[in-house]
Amino acid sequence: MSDLVEKLRATVGDKGLITDEAGKHPYLTDWRDNYLGRALAVVRPATTEEVAGVVKLCAARKVAIVPQGGNTGLVGGGMPHEDASEIVLSLNRMNRIVEVDPIGYSMTVEAGVVLKTIQEAAAQHDRLFPLSLAAEGSCTIGGNLSTNAGGVQVLHYGNARQLVLGLEVVTPQGEIWNGLRALKKDNTGYDLRDLYLGAEGTLGIITKAVLKLWPKPKDVATSWIAVPSPQAAVDLLSGAHVASEDNVTSCELMARQGVDFVLKHIPGATDPLADRHDWYVLLEWSSTRARRAGANETGLAEKMEAYLGEAMERGLVLDAAIAQNEAQARAFWGLRENHSEAQKKEGPSIKHDISVAVSKLPAFIGEGIAAMKKVLPDCRPVPFGHVGDGNLHFNCQSPPGWDKARFFAYGEAISGAVYDLVTGYGGSISAEHGIGRLKVEDLEHYRSKVELDTMRTIKRALDPDNLMNPGKILRV
Repeated sequence: MSDLVEKLRATVGDKGLITDEAGKHPYLTDWRDNYLGRALAVVRPATTEEVAGVVKLCAARKVAIVPQGGNTGLVGGGMPHEDASEIVLSLNRMNRIVEVDPIGYSMTVEAGVVLKTIQEAAAQHDRLFPLSLAAEGSCTIGGNLSTNAGGVQVLHYGNARQLVLGLEVVTPQGEIWNGLRALKKDNTGYDLRDLYLGAEGTLGIITKAVLKLWPKPKDVATSWIAVPSPQAAVDLLSGAHVASEDNVTSCELMARQGVDFVLKHIPGATDPLADRHDWYVLLEWSSTRARRAGANETGLAEKMEAYLGEAMERGLVLDAAIAQNEAQARAFWGLRENHSEAQKKEGPSIKHDISVAVSKLPAFIGEGIAAMKKVLPDCRPVPFGHVGDGNLHFNCQSPPGWDKARFFAYGEAISGAVYDLVTGYGGSISAEHGIGRLKVEDLEHYRSKVELDTMRTIKRALDPDNLMNPGKILRV
């Protein structure tokens, strides 16, 4: 394959090719250290044309390609296999913001732009790009779109699929599809954009995107709330939609176990409330309507305070703190966003990214915790996540002192119990993280033959040689 490597070098230049083992290593292992693959080379093209050239070279030699964004995924979707027969194609050099159109409320970007950079560019034009998640400082928009990422504001703005107007994609044959149309209405045949969103690089490589923007919020209220139960959290959310005049942008649920991990492992984390409680809600309202100086208007913070007072009288709230400034709001969010990092420092954990209907979450949580404990009584359930859209990270932490091998011996039984329950509730075994390598067998087990056959038909039609991220999502 040395001749292929040299042709790749000629296509992307020395800066775009990594062949030494030390240089390749960061691209071959995942954030959770669950996978360590091998690759012929790591290729880092700088333009769409270079991506197309790389794909054509690999297609001619029947060499598989593993597209990779910021490598922050949790299911192995950007990891090569262990036989060194594939290349990793990283988009991290394609990091330009091509255009910001504040009048049309859109932004055109390359796939390798870091999500935080996009948020900041929108803010500079008094606009908002609402996709927000814990890894936003390192994840890239191409990976976000390829996994149809969710985040903390889905209940108000939708997930990644709802935030895109157009795409540019390199096909498995190395052709370039230019669908960079900033149109909100386009009924000209099949929606190819939706075909590639959430496909995890198995149907083509997203190289550019036209993103939707919104007005930047001018009034934001954030509160940290102790609630007696998940049922109280759901009831609190239900009433908040009306009380906020439909301005609920985030509603996150956390159990005390996860909060304790954050307080233990994350420097500077502090408990906002004096007493310990079993369950917490992080609630945020935001509006584009700014309060006028001197005007006799009620802002969101005052409305939130009044609503939480009423909810406390009804027994839905035990205690609460409303952020008095942006720094305090960020501290509240730090307790939520650092759950994954704290769990990693605490020891091995088994992740479940699931969703059920919001109204069914309380019953599911009770049964789910019992199901985990039945398999391993000493395990430590860590449920947290987006109660506003029904998506929970229903994680299971190892008993104290257990190593990964000992704990993971229970992994299949624990995950099977959780996923069986999720399916019984009409939910999804993957709400926002994708399938990747981790859940291929689970998808086959829990999805119908009609769905799987249809997905395989699409994959075989677009990628007949199975060169685009093979072994991810589906076995074909």
